[in-house]
Amino acid sequence: MSAGDIPLLSLHNITVRFGGLVAAHNVSLSVSGKQIAAVIGPNGAGKTTVFNCVTGIYAPNAGTVSVQGRDIQEALTWHVLCKSLTTGLLCGTALMLSVNAQSLWDAAINQLYVYEQPFDWLASIKAGAAYLHNQEYPLTWGLLVSGFLFATAGSLTMWQRTRHTPYTAVRRKISRTFQNIRLFRSMTALDNVLLGMHSISKTHPLATLLRTKRFRQQEERERQAALELLDFVGLEGCADSLASSLPYGSQRRLEIARALASKPLLILLDEPAAGMNPSEMGELTNLIARIRERGVAVLLIEHHMKLVMGISEHITVLEYGEKIAEGAPDVVKRDPKVIAAYLGDTHDDH
Repeated sequence: MSAGDIPLLSLHNITVRFGGLVAAHNVSLSVSGKQIAAVIGPNGAGKTTVFNCVTGIYAPNAGTVSVQGRDIQEALTWHVLCKSLTTGLLCGTALMLSVNAQSLWDAAINQLYVYEQPFDWLASIKAGAAYLHNQEYPLTWGLLVSGFLFATAGSLTMWQRTRHTPYTAVRRKISRTFQNIRLFRSMTALDNVLLGMHSISKTHPLATLLRTKRFRQQEERERQAALELLDFVGLEGCADSLASSLPYGSQRRLEIARALASKPLLILLDEPAAGMNPSEMGELTNLIARIRERGVAVLLIEHHMKLVMGISEHITVLEYGEKIAEGAPDVVKRDPKVIAAYLGDTHDDH
């Protein structure tokens, strides 16, 4: 398979369980670069669960999520392993030395103290090492080994728990919006978009504190980029408006602008047309098309069939957590399973 044939996003047999409830079962789908795809299905079909698996909110119980052919979960590399081992060694050494600090100091002083001669730190360290080697209590070295093992295991456990998180997804160039709008309502529209740029900002913390010339230049570039995104989604002139003061449809577009601020290759839109009037839905349709023109693929969950059928190139249909159909819109809307499960069966048996 050539590089051009590798899907941008690929889900293979994703299964998610919550206790005895199976929210998604063996769900597979893929999204190509610059494609507009959709996931549809009745409420409770598992659509948002699939989104949450892609963006690291949930970890699938089975199956894989791949971005450009690579597992979205970070692999255990030599760098990660060496970092964990170093952490363990430092913690074990610190634990051993802290418990034996007084004894080590006494050993060094007793061996090295000579009247009117300078204190030799190197010899002091050697004396302390000799004390540890000669003393009769194995607990000292046991502390080192125990601290090493516990700290190493803790470091690897933390890595395991954070190898697939929302931040991991953002680093892999995936962003999303939510069914329920999640804006920083007490902040301005401009500041909301600027927050979306945090993951791609290269400013050093020290430069931020000192407000260096380079920091101020980057700050101005990010401000201009944020203003351009506000214009792109149709919120020109709203930069200084509080997010909470914007109309509902504008808040939806602001959330999309914030998602685009991290420069994703794929954006996931969870019911972006929910609560919109026909005019706002028309504007949203045009916005999604223009997002694709920027080179960003789109995967959306949506219940408005007119929007889905009119703009999507590929549709996946879920029911009770399982995929029942997929394909082009014309194929999906004629599928008997889809008609019965989602669009409504037109045949009356009575």
